[in-house]
Amino acid sequence: MYTEDSILIGCNDETCVTLHPKLANRHGIIAGATGTGKTYTLKALAESFSDMGVPVFVADMKGDLAGLSKAGEPNENVSKRVEKYDLQSKGFSFKGYPVEFWDLFGEKGLPIRVTISQMGPILLSKILRLSEAQAGVLNIIFKVADSESLLLIDIKDLKSMINYVTENRERYEPQYGAIATKSANTILRSLLTLEEQGGDKFFGEPALELNDFLQCDDNGKGIINVFDSVKLSLAPDLYSTFLLWMLTEIFESMPEVGDLEKPKFVFFFDEAHLLFDNMNPVFQRKIEQIVRLIRSKGIGLYFITQSPTDIPDEILSQLGNRIQHALRAYTPKDQKAVKVAAETFRPNPNFDTADEISNLGIGQALVSVLDKEGVPTIVEKVDIIPPQCYSGAIEDSYREQIVNISLLKVKYQEMLDRESAYERLLQKVQQAPVQDMGQYNPQDYQPQDNSAYQNQQQIPQTEQKQGGFPLPDVLQQTMDNIDLTKTTKRGRTSQSTTGKSEMERIATNAANTVVREVSRQIVRGIFGQLKRK
Repeated sequence: MYTEDSILIGCNDETCVTLHPKLANRHGIIAGATGTGKTYTLKALAESFSDMGVPVFVADMKGDLAGLSKAGEPNENVSKRVEKYDLQSKGFSFKGYPVEFWDLFGEKGLPIRVTISQMGPILLSKILRLSEAQAGVLNIIFKVADSESLLLIDIKDLKSMINYVTENRERYEPQYGAIATKSANTILRSLLTLEEQGGDKFFGEPALELNDFLQCDDNGKGIINVFDSVKLSLAPDLYSTFLLWMLTEIFESMPEVGDLEKPKFVFFFDEAHLLFDNMNPVFQRKIEQIVRLIRSKGIGLYFITQSPTDIPDEILSQLGNRIQHALRAYTPKDQKAVKVAAETFRPNPNFDTADEISNLGIGQALVSVLDKEGVPTIVEKVDIIPPQCYSGAIEDSYREQIVNISLLKVKYQEMLDRESAYERLLQKVQQAPVQDMGQYNPQDYQPQDNSAYQNQQQIPQTEQKQGGFPLPDVLQQTMDNIDLTKTTKRGRTSQSTTGKSEMERIATNAANTVVREVSRQIVRGIFGQLKRK
């Protein structure tokens, strides 16, 4: 609860723990076993930031964070806590907050889309679970696309680009190194799996503009962006990579602002362990660098997980504001986790921190924050201040009403499909040869009678549909010399297939003689993401 220019986190019989807005971008952690009150705490913090005028992003893994949009209702537990700590005199009242609903699949919120180019090869390799060799091939694909101004927007663009580079690998291998067909095929299979998980909806345009997350309503309250992740939780690689993309995109796009009186934006990472599971060490060091430096851009990061041990030590050391709910020490592993959690706090001489962690009730927590001087406070056992919003999930009809009145609906609702790598590569095959010859106008050879034309040329129907007109003499002579009945490795004759591959080879060789347009300058950030200058 935001009161007296501070965030009130929790109280006990002797004191209350508050977080000063200026220290809120020193990051934080909310930890605890399932059912101990982490969501309760997350809601209360999100409300406080909104009241402060700070936009918030939260991932809704269970569907109950959507209740932030609706006013809460009194119940026995909440009423007791409000009365015990006289919260009404501090401004407590049941109310809803300005919320924007988002959904990668576009089912329970505005659709979120990102282009393949924006995602970049490193993060995409993480989604696809590629090996180092396969990731290397994918990186080459991106480099070729950049150098030839072929924009990768959606999955079909990337598939086309993979096929194009592998079919022309003799041209690119001297510059970029070996391009293994086996690795390319593995990437294609992984893309098929990604499509089945909903990647065909995620990759596309209009792409998300992160500034749309950094908004306040007409009353000056920060918009709480609720990212529905119930369905997405079934695809944890896609979930974690999207959040990491958001983090890196914000880091690279936001300007340095130094120490502000309050954060510009606060980002809550729910199920934070998914971000770091099986993470490449090099990749992890880059995340550690971002967490360390993003504070100077006015961004606060809060990780929600079961145990502090889920967070790498280098990142955990950057989290100055800590809220620890109960952990149960049933196994040796659990006991170790409790010990680690206790050691992250500045001790309180009045109790044993490890014992208290194991005996906390629902809605209770051990809390330590940074004081006005930036020094961690002594840990306190407190009752968390209850949220003022609705405690559970909301009705679909209520959610739909909020989505329908969103000012961003017109911008993001409909998917666009403009010319990109897929269309450009298709043109290379079908049009580049005749255009590059400098002596051929398709209109001069347009047949009047398709059936008569096909009989005259004796070209298979499938190829006739692709061309639509007779070949110029120089290409026709070359085609006449091709053995269209060449036997394949499996002992079958494949006239149309062999003819088509020869056509594509000729098209590629002819296209190589053309002076290409000047490639647009592309800069990729530390994760291989496209950066616009």
